[in-house]
Amino acid sequence: MDTSRKIIHIDMDAFYASVEQRDHPEFRNKPLIIGGDPKKRGVVSTCSYEARKFGVHSAMPSSQAVKLCPQGIFIHGNMEHYMEVSAQIREIFHRYTDVIEPLSLDEAYLDVTENKVGMKSATLIAREIQRAIYQELHLTSSAGVSYNKFIAKIASDYEKPAGLTVVPPEYAEAFLEGIPIDKFYGVGKVTAEKMHRLGIHTGKDLRAWSEWDLIREFHKHGYALYRHVRGRSNNIVNPNRDRKSVGKETTFAENIWNEKVLEENLMRFAEKIEQRLGKIHKHGKTVVLKLRYSDFTTITKRMTLTDYVHEKRWIYEAGRALLQEAYHGEDSIRLIGLTVTNLKPIHFENLRLEGL
Repeated sequence: MDTSRKIIHIDMDAFYASVEQRDHPEFRNKPLIIGGDPKKRGVVSTCSYEARKFGVHSAMPSSQAVKLCPQGIFIHGNMEHYMEVSAQIREIFHRYTDVIEPLSLDEAYLDVTENKVGMKSATLIAREIQRAIYQELHLTSSAGVSYNKFIAKIASDYEKPAGLTVVPPEYAEAFLEGIPIDKFYGVGKVTAEKMHRLGIHTGKDLRAWSEWDLIREFHKHGYALYRHVRGRSNNIVNPNRDRKSVGKETTFAENIWNEKVLEENLMRFAEKIEQRLGKIHKHGKTVVLKLRYSDFTTITKRMTLTDYVHEKRWIYEAGRALLQEAYHGEDSIRLIGLTVTNLKPIHFENLRLEGL
């Protein structure tokens, strides 16, 4: 196990909401909620810390959020602007290292074992990055510093907002033993509920389980959990991490029976997916349709094509064919989504140079 690495995980604090509060003084110190209309079937994307005090959190239905926080200010947000700010944050990271693995617009791993400024202390680098983000962009961030990605990720969430938590190798096991199991990165709601039923509530409880028992209960994930809780993860920071899929989905304000409306949404998704694939210079071979019915039953259908595609007409046609196969009007649709996966880079020789 390599404990010589110096890994930082930077996580922006309530990123979208903080950008809005920075740019709009009228939102400051107010419970700001970014997401869908609470009078319809929207979902909370994120919210300010003022709203979190009322129990509002991401992925919560907006209708529930407004009940918890009636005085909340709901806005849809501006994803293009958040992407611009994210690029500015990324530029600050690059002053220190080019070994950066973004997880999303608001968080990333940085390997600063060898860095551009010749600093030996990853803790000091993390502080400098936090200071630069605050002074230049007027936003706060939290940082976790350790010798592997898993611990750094958990550490960045330990003292939010504007926190800095450092976990050296000699304190790793004690640190992990005190972490609630649902705070372990990669342990979702369903897995956490199963663990609770098995008496696993903290890292200490998890550490008491043998490797074989964890594999028996959680399969491949059990193998990883056994190592994570012992601080043995050696996953490197990968600056060339590939995007696995591109997709769009929507939850309707009212349940939909009309296939024409569903097809119109598929066309809109296909156009957006084509634009995104063009930006990342990739095309895909598998198209996935997602449908959620009025009773919340969710199904997915997929089609693997003969050739790689990036054009909206082929993406739409595949989605439409999947819709005709999957939906026969037996129930109304609450949500529809379309995704292109199985991606690979587009090379010039793959492009059809029509009209030349």
